[in-house]
Amino acid sequence: MAGNVYRCRVDLTRAQARSILDGAFANAREAHMEPLSVVVLDGGGHVVAVEREDGCAPLRFPVARGKAYAALGNGASSGVVGERNAERPAFLASVAVASGGQFVPVAGGVLILDEQQLVIGAVGVSGASSAEDQRAAQAGIEAAGLTWGLVPE
Repeated sequence: MAGNVYRCRVDLTRAQARSILDGAFANAREAHMEPLSVVVLDGGGHVVAVEREDGCAPLRFPVARGKAYAALGNGASSGVVGERNAERPAFLASVAVASGGQFVPVAGGVLILDEQQLVIGAVGVSGASSAEDQRAAQAGIEAAGLTWGLVPE
């Protein structure tokens, strides 16, 4: 992402966050995934909405939040952050410490972009496989009429 300017806004609405939750859960049920926890953060890293399905293990919430926070804090999906830094374990450990343990660089954390491709938040999903978590997050964002991805170059 050399040359990128990370631009972020905080104005993700509660209604948009609720739509993201509903879309992620609908995708998960259609795909017969394990029970999920979904966390939606605004561009400032504040929780706007969070929900867990019945039967979801208790650690899924902090993992989902950590995936969303990793994406938001690094300007890329949480899986990309982990992949880019796989050979840099000291960096990953340092960021985990700097974030107070709220950094999970595993697929399932996805940036939310507005119509100008500005980051307005992130979604984190935990409960199924990492790839399934990521698909549910992306489906939730699309269900809210927003887009997901990396900040464009």
